[in-house]
Amino acid sequence: MSRLKRLKSIDGLIENLQTIISQSQCSLSEVELNSLNEAIAKLTMLRGKKGLTDKHYQIEISDIVELIYNFLTK
Repeated sequence: MSRLKRLKSIDGLIENLQTIISQSQCSLSEVELNSLNEAIAKLTMLRGKKGLTDKHYQIEISDIVELIYNFLTK
């Protein structure tokens, strides 16, 4: 995947997670809010990393997906 596609995907996901937080501010538990904020933080750090191979990128993304999955299932 090209770097520009990765950045666009990361930016879109960050934007969507921030929208969830802002629109659901009153109904989110502290655990849910922490999961979303941690996912955003990891995405932001991932956005700044350069030279990642597809394998390294997949490893990083799997951690973020796990955080989002935990948010959705709790």
